[in-house]
Amino acid sequence: MQSYLQENFEVKPKGSSSEVLQRWRKLCGIVKNPKRRFRFTANLSKRIEAANMRQTNQEKLRVAVLVSKAAFQFLQGMTQIEYFVPDEVKASGFQICAEELGSIVEGHDLKKLNSHGGVNGVAEKLSASITNGLPSDDTLLSKRREIYGINEFTETEARSFWLFVWESLQDMTLMILGTCAVVSLIVGIAMEGWPKGAHDGLGIVASILLVVFVTATSDYRQSLQFRDLDKEKKKITIQITRDGYRQKMSIYQLLPGDIVHLGIGDQVPADGLFVSGFSLLIDESSLTGESEPVMVNTENPFLLSGTKVQDGSCKMIVTTVGMRTQWGKLLATLSEGGDDETPLQVKLNGVATIIGKIGLFFAIVTFAVLVNSLLTRKWREGTHWYWTGEQALELLEYFAVAVTIVVVAVPEGLPLAVTLSLAFAMKKMMNDKALVRHLAACETMGSATSICSDKTGTLTTNHMTVVRSCICMDVKELNGPKSSTLPSEIPNSVTKLLLQSIFNNTGGEVVINKEGKHEILGSPTETALLEFGLSLGGDFHAERRESKLIKVEPFNSTKKRMGVVLELPDGGLRAHCKGASEIILAACDKVIDSNGEVVPLDENLVNRLKVTIDEFAADALRTLCLAYMELENGFSPTSPIPGVGYTCIGIVGIKDPVRPGVKESVAICRSAGITVRMVTGDNINTAKAIARECGILTDNGIAIEGPDFREKKLEELHEIIPKIQVMARSSPMDKHTLVKHLRTTFNEVVAVTGDGTNDAPALHEADIGLAMGIAGTEVAKESADVIILDDNFSTIVTVAKWGRSVYINIQKFVQFQLTVNVVALIVNFSSACLTGNAPLTAVQLLWVNMIMDTLGALALATEPPTDELMKRAPVGRQGNFISNVMWRNILGQSFYQFVVIWILQVKGDSIFALEDSDSSLTLNTLIFNSFVFCQIFNEISSRNMERINVFKGILDNYVFVAVIACTVFFQFMIVEYLGTFANTTPLSSSQWFSCICIGFLGMPIAAILKLVPV
Repeated sequence: MQSYLQENFEVKPKGSSSEVLQRWRKLCGIVKNPKRRFRFTANLSKRIEAANMRQTNQEKLRVAVLVSKAAFQFLQGMTQIEYFVPDEVKASGFQICAEELGSIVEGHDLKKLNSHGGVNGVAEKLSASITNGLPSDDTLLSKRREIYGINEFTETEARSFWLFVWESLQDMTLMILGTCAVVSLIVGIAMEGWPKGAHDGLGIVASILLVVFVTATSDYRQSLQFRDLDKEKKKITIQITRDGYRQKMSIYQLLPGDIVHLGIGDQVPADGLFVSGFSLLIDESSLTGESEPVMVNTENPFLLSGTKVQDGSCKMIVTTVGMRTQWGKLLATLSEGGDDETPLQVKLNGVATIIGKIGLFFAIVTFAVLVNSLLTRKWREGTHWYWTGEQALELLEYFAVAVTIVVVAVPEGLPLAVTLSLAFAMKKMMNDKALVRHLAACETMGSATSICSDKTGTLTTNHMTVVRSCICMDVKELNGPKSSTLPSEIPNSVTKLLLQSIFNNTGGEVVINKEGKHEILGSPTETALLEFGLSLGGDFHAERRESKLIKVEPFNSTKKRMGVVLELPDGGLRAHCKGASEIILAACDKVIDSNGEVVPLDENLVNRLKVTIDEFAADALRTLCLAYMELENGFSPTSPIPGVGYTCIGIVGIKDPVRPGVKESVAICRSAGITVRMVTGDNINTAKAIARECGILTDNGIAIEGPDFREKKLEELHEIIPKIQVMARSSPMDKHTLVKHLRTTFNEVVAVTGDGTNDAPALHEADIGLAMGIAGTEVAKESADVIILDDNFSTIVTVAKWGRSVYINIQKFVQFQLTVNVVALIVNFSSACLTGNAPLTAVQLLWVNMIMDTLGALALATEPPTDELMKRAPVGRQGNFISNVMWRNILGQSFYQFVVIWILQVKGDSIFALEDSDSSLTLNTLIFNSFVFCQIFNEISSRNMERINVFKGILDNYVFVAVIACTVFFQFMIVEYLGTFANTTPLSSSQWFSCICIGFLGMPIAAILKLVPV
């Protein structure tokens, strides 16, 4: 079976081709209810349709943009058609309508934009301020929403409960049984009258309705859980200015006139116009299909919703929102293709297909044997040409039994149990600060053998403080109030230069919040430097006003530096740069000495600074070097900022403490067979110090720098990669290369964390991409499979634990369901062959099907994870899903149940002294009751496939307890009070005790089986 599944039902956790996804669908020959079975799989036809529609729309938009640009010269000579403001827009206090704004941005119409007074004119007509943004007055905002709409997109309506009921009724076998029930009702009433003749038919109808409503309820609850998770996925916040204050706001609250601040990795949240910014490159491929990024500036100020900031930063004014934007229009034309099915879903569809075929064969043979026994009896009696109503009903009952065998034998619930378990786990993981974006990631994480983690913010707290500095070649500790004495210890000219560098060469900002207090916005590193600048007595806004920014090259993880060019008050030009200490120091040829004088950077001074950097790094400090250069020969804004010839101002050491609990989490990973590697852009000594503190770097491990890693030959890489525990000064491509080798060469299942735009390739390459929810960019989050909402490494360990829990829970359920399948098939088949009748009727088999399918999945697929899960080795990439342990338990338990049922069938009359006229009915009831209690106790035994103590933590899972209690209660009601419909008769207390004992005996049998080595 395993080789057949691997050959035909094997898909990747992500990125499987349409051909692979199509292949396994074609092999699913026996499907009772396609709508339910394939509900949580990708709709391939819709995907193809959506891809074609997207391509058409992209081509239209691309052509429109190119045509509008080409026609610009022609339009220059034409008279602009006068624009009239609609009355309702005027009445609301605005001077431009939504359609006009949309046409400006959508058509990239500079002529029309200039006719409205450019960006400033549009802002004025929107009653907005480019400096202060919109006023927060609720009445004014309400008017704005009425005129321009809201920034939300059309969503598909939620499915109602009754739609799930309707889909559950589409089950082919249930429809056949329904037809049998109708025929049984007609024939029964015609023969025996109402109500006696209707009992059999009504019993089947009631069973079908019970199955349908229980199934629909379970499916509906799953859909609600997925809908809640979808809402969480869409929670995106952005930095805006309102009432003159910078603040975070959901993109769905944006309105035309809002001033939005964008940085690298952000998604443009609405159509808008560029107000100000530097080096802004926009990736418009999601809209136009063009792979080349577009430079956006005052000459080309158009920003489209759904595009991504590839480089630079800017301030934009929102013009068009929601379904009026290009992104909204594109989304409106696309049908959702759904998520790819997970590997377990596909594998279990394969298992269901194999068992379904076996079940169909047994059902046909059982029906043939039963019909043959009936015909043989009639032939002996000489009545084969004459059929009574009772015999017709008997034939119908045989057919119903055969169909019900198919119902029980085709384990339709197997692939759906995966979805149920994943939905449960995803909901719980959300509470544990992990948002799963793709279903497959949840189960794949359970097989992870390697985690490549960032350092900053994941292993550390991301709360940074400058605690040490080396200014003017003098090292100072900056703990608390000591930093305030630093300005008096260095020359004024150096202090001024230092503050100019800190406050101008930054991606952060110091703003006044609504309480009138200073608030620092920006990354933790920028925040630490700005706090340092303020502690030196600097004034951020005064410093920014004093000089003019000519060019900004934002920090990115490839260059590991940031630079600006300033025009000074005296007209001179000066460049400032900061970044990785050794990289900036290598770009310097001068340094400021202890007297505040600029002196050449000789070998002795370089060595002193390198020793300082190493000392800072050895104390687990992140080091940054600040430098400047006088641009005496002038500078063109179109030219790159010079890379060498700088004067070193100083080095700062930034403390970023290790998160509490990280060391314990790394130890848990090690005991679970998961290797944790640190991949960081920091100095190697800083990385090693943090890695040792976290327990990542061991005596046998290797710490390597990205440039050294890149230079290694393939043979050398194969030798060192298994030993690498720390990679410092790494580029995004280094991380991608490491992940690729781990996955392909060493066959590991790799999870990777990332927060920046440049991490997207590694997140794509990894089996599980983990993006940071706080520090991560929108581009990184979009590339990831799981978003770690609190940026905490301990949460990644929690995700791994839940992943293992999903995998184990599905194995438990498969073991339980296959046992019921095997026993129900063999009992009815062997009984039909040897005695000419089936001990389990259609109604009884439908009840058994519900126990093993929907209720079994609820009980076993929703078990919470235990700490023991992280003490076993990971399954890895080549693990067999149906393990030898499972086969041992399935075959052993099936053999016990079959022997017990067979003994009851053959010797039951004498064992229970059944001699009255209803002895046959009583015996069948005893067999049915014993069979159900065997499943109840087997369900409890299945809670742990290897350990004998299966009661540990049972009361913690209220769902399991409730399912078992409900099953026992309804079984009692069926036997004692619903015998007319279920073909049962009330049992005595001793008979009940015997049935429970027979079922309970399965537990010691299961315990003995667990002692058998496999």
